[in-house]
Amino acid sequence: MSHGKFVLKILRGTEGHQYWEEFECDRMIGLNLIGALLEIQKNPVTRQGKKVEPVAWEMACLEEVCGSCSMLVNGIPCQACTVLIEDLIKQSGSTKITLAPFSKFPVVRDLVINRDSMFTTLKRIEGWVPVENLHSEEFGPKISPTKQEAMYTESTCMTCGCCLEACPQVNKRSSFMGAAGINQVKYFNANPIGAALKKNRLRTLMEKGGISECGKSMNCVQVCPKEIPLTQSIAQMGKDVSKEYFKVQFGLPENDTPTY
Repeated sequence: MSHGKFVLKILRGTEGHQYWEEFECDRMIGLNLIGALLEIQKNPVTRQGKKVEPVAWEMACLEEVCGSCSMLVNGIPCQACTVLIEDLIKQSGSTKITLAPFSKFPVVRDLVINRDSMFTTLKRIEGWVPVENLHSEEFGPKISPTKQEAMYTESTCMTCGCCLEACPQVNKRSSFMGAAGINQVKYFNANPIGAALKKNRLRTLMEKGGISECGKSMNCVQVCPKEIPLTQSIAQMGKDVSKEYFKVQFGLPENDTPTY
């Protein structure tokens, strides 16, 4: 049942050729942004009555797990599948909602962006557990429940890009990998088997675009849809990178930790 109207103002087009279009939609209880975009897709007619091409956006899981429906909603990085229209209207006090693609990633079309840079970062930090030579029939190493809980929280990262979009250090003049990549270093280093690549990962964070380029704005933790404590991950990795730096500079043995 409709409860009035609201307007979606959407930034459309491709890289270098973008323009705004407005669409009027019916307000319905429980309607989220994906639902509103689906309604527009059925009949893509602008507020001025012009028939246009359907709006392009991505979606998959519809339960904030895949990260594909990332977009700027009233200027805030969000997952469209879990944003309710009524909540937006209450928060802003306006029935006009602005949607735009992320600005830190190449625009494919309309609200669709290319997040390849995030997956390149995962390759760079060796974001995997090496198992090629582990064919033992024995059980794997035990992990305490406390550590499991912490690791699970870190593992929920869905490479949605919200933390990078909100970070002032991620821009065209910077090579900073962002909070998501640093958090994944912490996650894989915490795994008893994944720790076999710990040195490689820490030394990657020592390189250009690594942890030293973090400006501590803390925007990342504010916008993370999964509420991952990203600033804690960055702080811990900063400490571990410092230790690894001393090992490299002074030729300390791998099992020798400098005392501060």
